[in-house]
Amino acid sequence: MTLSISEPSGHHPVRSQVDHRAAVAAETARFVAAVEGADPATPVPGCPGWTLNDLIRHTGSVQRWFSVLLRKRIQQPPSTRDVELHLPDREDEYPGWLAASAEVAADAFSTTGPDLPMWAWGADQHARFWARRMFFETLLHRADAETALGRRPVVDRPAAVDGIDEFLVNLPFAAFFAPKVADLRASDRTVLFAASDGDERWLVRLRPDGFGLDPAHAAADDGDAVVRGAAADLLLLVYGRVSLDGGLVSVEGDGELLEHWFANSAF
Repeated sequence: MTLSISEPSGHHPVRSQVDHRAAVAAETARFVAAVEGADPATPVPGCPGWTLNDLIRHTGSVQRWFSVLLRKRIQQPPSTRDVELHLPDREDEYPGWLAASAEVAADAFSTTGPDLPMWAWGADQHARFWARRMFFETLLHRADAETALGRRPVVDRPAAVDGIDEFLVNLPFAAFFAPKVADLRASDRTVLFAASDGDERWLVRLRPDGFGLDPAHAAADDGDAVVRGAAADLLLLVYGRVSLDGGLVSVEGDGELLEHWFANSAF
């Protein structure tokens, strides 16, 4: 598959306080601990049609693919996604393979400085984009695995705050693989995501020509539609893992605007 996207302009992601490189290893260890000994055929509600082994394979494949991009220090969209995955022969070996995937990533991190200029499909055109993206792929699918196994996932608050920011900063660039994102337009309407367990606010402004975060007004406590909840719940919400009516978040304002947002922001 050939990837293409226009160059970002005017977007400067917040520098995270999370060490994404170290966090990939820690989050993978949590994932492996969750799935060891579990039935690999367990359905995954967060990824309809997938089994637990599909989820593990996807996460490890992403880690290995991003590691290839880092080692190559790519400066333009890659023309292929072919990568040697070294998949195990037996299903019960997949947790160990996932652990080894994180080691492949750690090796790539060790030879690629985070500030190295690189092509990325999102806002931040540096190697750190890929470590951050890898971390949240791993975290989200660890949460999917735990949910599939009947456990409520726990997301550390700093990671949740960083993850909401990472999602909303990069979403405007995701239309080339998530086409519905291009429909996130409106006549100057705003959606506010507000952390109820802190003072973080993310104000998204939908315009006739597109959408994006509005840092100048992010401290506002209102919008045309407002969603409030703990940062961990907001993170799972923006990724579609919890619902607006599931009792974990509160909603105010324009319900049709929120329906429009969540119908088109799947990532």
